[in-house]
Amino acid sequence: MGMDVYGDEPSNPKGQYFRNNVWSWHPLWNYCLECHPDPAAKVEEGHSNSGDGLNSEDSLKLGNLLKKDLLLGKVKSYEDKYKKRIESLPLQECSHCQGTGIRNDAYVQGTCNACDGKGQVKSFESNYPFIESNVEEFAEFLVNCGGFKIC
Repeated sequence: MGMDVYGDEPSNPKGQYFRNNVWSWHPLWNYCLECHPDPAAKVEEGHSNSGDGLNSEDSLKLGNLLKKDLLLGKVKSYEDKYKKRIESLPLQECSHCQGTGIRNDAYVQGTCNACDGKGQVKSFESNYPFIESNVEEFAEFLVNCGGFKIC
């Protein structure tokens, strides 16, 4: 599943469309909410593809704020802290083998392919990357989109 973000200014190629899979979108939008609640919090359903979004003025404002964060190194710092936090999360019991490292089900007989027989897996949250280049692309989209809707 993806988050398709459509710009309201179809004549500008840089602001027509921005797409993220859900794994990348959620940390990106969380950054926007955390670091720039005004204007990001004006999007009540930013974590869904319900058609919510921002008008031209607020899109431009958010885009410029993100560009400033990028220039000042705030996004890179956030990315580094985010990655360290994800890496520090404790391993979780593998739900496919209940921590035994062995599966005997309709799909796998023997070593568990979900945990490579270790019985533990990384936290589910590790599936949600935060990447500086994603913020760069979104900021560029925002300053050119003339407002947007998340569909």
